[in-house]
Amino acid sequence: MKVLKIVLLILVLGLLLFFILRVFDFMIKENKDVVFGISFSPKYAESLELDPEKVYNKALADLDFKYVRLSADWDELENEKGVYNFSRVDKYMDLSAENNVKVILAVGRKTPRWPECHLPGWASQEKYENYKVYLVGYIKAVVERYKDHPALELWQVENEPFLKFGLCDKMSASDLREEINLVKNIDSSHQIMVTDSGELSLWGKSAGAGDLFGTTVYRVVWNKFTGFWKYDWLPAWWYQMRLKWQDVPLDKAMVAELQAEPWMTGGSVASTTLKKQEKSMDVEKLKQNISYAQKIGFPRSYLWGVEWWYWLEKNYPEKGRGFLGVVGSLKKE
Repeated sequence: MKVLKIVLLILVLGLLLFFILRVFDFMIKENKDVVFGISFSPKYAESLELDPEKVYNKALADLDFKYVRLSADWDELENEKGVYNFSRVDKYMDLSAENNVKVILAVGRKTPRWPECHLPGWASQEKYENYKVYLVGYIKAVVERYKDHPALELWQVENEPFLKFGLCDKMSASDLREEINLVKNIDSSHQIMVTDSGELSLWGKSAGAGDLFGTTVYRVVWNKFTGFWKYDWLPAWWYQMRLKWQDVPLDKAMVAELQAEPWMTGGSVASTTLKKQEKSMDVEKLKQNISYAQKIGFPRSYLWGVEWWYWLEKNYPEKGRGFLGVVGSLKKE
């Protein structure tokens, strides 16, 4: 009985402390100087039956984004072993340079967008030890090709490498360090960002792994055990606190993925009703997420979902214009 009382006391004190800190969170002012960019995937735009080049040009011309995160996906670049095809990445890097856009270019076996692990088909059935030499060759080829490109601002090496999510296994810290050193040895002029989950990790191995750190910020997700799960209870100060625990300065961090699209529940966008999509993303949720990112206060935040905004505009014009209106008014530089 005494143990139960102690446990209840700790629980009550914990809830009281959290409530006090939650009230404090409401008092935090939004940092209006946060600059917003976007992540963009031509493959994902195509999966939504959109013309990716038109979508990208619209995002740059109509919405005036000046910071973009792109991926040099291994499965596209080396679909045939030892044969590289840079045409797609060339196109978007060149379009970025023409529009004075600064690019974070992600490289590695694990890069943004499902299925997370973008292995070529010929490598997907192999063990890591067997395809590692080709992974190294691909990373070398990408860095050599784009290290002097006028659009390149930063490298991102792998995507959430220590998070078990998608079809990739977690990386070891030593494997990630090898890849980072490989990039640095070829290109010492550009810094390297390493990313991690803002909700599912404490950043112990990731925050200090690169020159810069990027976190995800998702507010409504879905899984088969709980259904839709909201992170509304997670206060904005939690992100800065973890940054301090890892001794990472505020100006060395950014929100690499800020949720601005629905979290799919297993089906495609086309097969999911708008009503169900709006359970995890609508205009009001977008505004709330933007406000939340401004409270987190990291200097830059990359919105996740530009492809979906234009799918929405195509299929539900009024809804789409609402989204585009909100993001069009954000600070871009």
